[in-house]
Amino acid sequence: MDGHGEMGLIGENFDTGFVGRMKEDGYEIRSESDNFDVASGDDQDAAADGPSKKKKYHRHTPRQIQELESFFKECPHPDEKQRMELSRRLGLEGKQIKFWFQNRRTQMKTQLERHENVILRQENDKLRAENDLLKQAMTAPICSSCGGPAVPGEISYEQHQLRIENARLKDELTRICALTNKFLGRPLSSSGSPIPPHGLNSNLELAVGRNGFGGLNNAGTSLPMGFEFGDGSMMSIVKPMVNEMQYDRSAFVDVALSAMDELIKMAQMDNPLWIKGMGGGMESLNVEEYRRNFSSCIGMKPSSYATEATKATGLVYLRGLALVEALMDANRWVEMFPCMISRAATIDVLSSGTGVTRDNELQVMDAEFQVLSPLVPVRQVRFIRFCKQHSEGVWAVVDVSIDPSQDATNTQMFPNCRRLPSGCVIQDVDTKCSKITWVEHSEYDDSAVHHLLQPLLSSGFGFGAHRWLATLQRQCDCMAILMSQDIPGENNTGITPAGRKSMIKLAQRMTYNFCAGVCASSIHKWDKLSVGNVGEDVRVMTRKNINDPGEPHGVVLSAATSVWMPVTQERLFDFLRDERMRSEWDILSHGGPMQEMVHVAKGMGHGNCVSLLRGSAINANENNMLILQETWSDASGALVVYAPVDISSMSVVMNGGDSTYVALLPSGFAILPGISPSYHGGRSESNGALVKPEIDGSIVSGCLLTVGFQILVNNVPTAKLTVESVETVNNLISCTIQKIKAALTVT
Repeated sequence: MDGHGEMGLIGENFDTGFVGRMKEDGYEIRSESDNFDVASGDDQDAAADGPSKKKKYHRHTPRQIQELESFFKECPHPDEKQRMELSRRLGLEGKQIKFWFQNRRTQMKTQLERHENVILRQENDKLRAENDLLKQAMTAPICSSCGGPAVPGEISYEQHQLRIENARLKDELTRICALTNKFLGRPLSSSGSPIPPHGLNSNLELAVGRNGFGGLNNAGTSLPMGFEFGDGSMMSIVKPMVNEMQYDRSAFVDVALSAMDELIKMAQMDNPLWIKGMGGGMESLNVEEYRRNFSSCIGMKPSSYATEATKATGLVYLRGLALVEALMDANRWVEMFPCMISRAATIDVLSSGTGVTRDNELQVMDAEFQVLSPLVPVRQVRFIRFCKQHSEGVWAVVDVSIDPSQDATNTQMFPNCRRLPSGCVIQDVDTKCSKITWVEHSEYDDSAVHHLLQPLLSSGFGFGAHRWLATLQRQCDCMAILMSQDIPGENNTGITPAGRKSMIKLAQRMTYNFCAGVCASSIHKWDKLSVGNVGEDVRVMTRKNINDPGEPHGVVLSAATSVWMPVTQERLFDFLRDERMRSEWDILSHGGPMQEMVHVAKGMGHGNCVSLLRGSAINANENNMLILQETWSDASGALVVYAPVDISSMSVVMNGGDSTYVALLPSGFAILPGISPSYHGGRSESNGALVKPEIDGSIVSGCLLTVGFQILVNNVPTAKLTVESVETVNNLISCTIQKIKAALTVT
């Protein structure tokens, strides 16, 4: 073999173990005696002339190596022209350049192979460990129902059933004791006092009224809230439903893994699976492409159900692990999305996960999802929630409805909606924020939805991914503002830092219960009324409050409706939140001006705040009344909620006192994006692509306004509701809507 062939062999095909000993400083290759260096291109040519001639070897200089390394990073395969340029610049022969690049590529290949071998070895060790665990489990099987040995034939059928029943009762007793401990704040064993038949009521209910509310009321047996913002304790503790059957955990694990795989793929895939809207905002699902790529993990879609699926991506000022903690805690999850979730409860924890990262945690949950309109029924869903940490700083949380065949006790419990793999992929960007990719995919019965709201839901603007992401971003901005010491634009005369926090908590309670009244969620026991001359689209309900100190005792009447407004969301929001324009629509202002006494910011926008308003008084009693108001606006809509409060109660709150016993009833407005009739299910008529509604475009020329009132009609809980009271609140809604339309038409 001649010299060139020999060096070609050295350049591309020599043993990888030999290449492993190349040195970075000159790519020196040692022989077995470790006495020789690799020859340069000139010396290799000289080797072909005769073996007896003494060879002269030399290494490349550090400067030459640096230049070669730099060029290699940009172009590992230089052509003849590039090699000649390097040869001229570095003072080396062309063949020296060629052989150096051959050796460098071989070294790189060896390093990659070594890295792949390490990964494969780790995977092999992991599989071997799992195999050992399976072998061990097979040698001593355990019954998943009763916890006893799974050895057939050793016990009778009756004994086996008794063991299952015993295990179920033990689990139920443990849950009740744990829940009671949380309520009472002290240990309670299985032989402790029984729980009262009506439980402990800590519901948060608020409202507007003029008959003897406000002040500090210590009556009743409710549990004081004493919550801390952001830790989930502001929410009423919802008692989990006790399982009446043992779930097939292995089947749920398979469904969870399949749903997680689908979520990751849907979050990563773009066109043609997802069709972008105008302006690069929310994306809608190409259903045909989805069916070609995925198969349903929860059975076939009912024929009468409609499909909605959207995706949105954005940054939030919250670390990924903190968001995971909030999503995996039912109370904190509701607190994070108070206008979207009316109730949530963890039914069972099938896997508690690993450490603080919640990796591989698997739960069964119940939830009620809502759009702030009485014309859209609450969506009740039982689903699996699965959390997985995919790598350092990357998590995914997925929800998927439980197949009725796997939960026989609830086949008819939640008939109006089912949740296909939905959730979010969370990736830490830095120490302060994370990137969120949110996917929402549901099938629902649209026959119960009012025709005015059907385009909103079918387009994905009702329960879509952009609404979840916009709410999360607004809540994270609020937390960042609350932690800030210097907040520009605030008017906090006469309020302490602790008072600011207490005032925000009171406003949260007010807003939460306004949403509960508008949507008629199950956190309150409402009785629907159909009496008097009530409009077809107005929902009137009533309930009695006896023990809750957070609202006035007596008979509470709630009325709500949604109407189309031919104005933009921004214009309507600015009009309703402006205290100077309040006399145009609010009968409580008696036509006089309102003044903002306190302004506490909750976001970067001026409209995201909690305010305390004071108006002109007609009599001495009204001189003691103030109006607490919370307003916010984001891409998913806007909200203006208010409630009368008395001065003495707010003085306690503004000095950092407990706001739990401030009795109030909320009223207000929710503004939803308006979708015109030309917006067909989120797609235009021409090409079927998703069209993002625009404020002043042809797609959207207005918005939807929900008006809701909660009023104390009698301070005696046992009193009967009169037809006159129902007609009065119905007239109040009609009059308020007419005043708003008239004011916006004139201005």
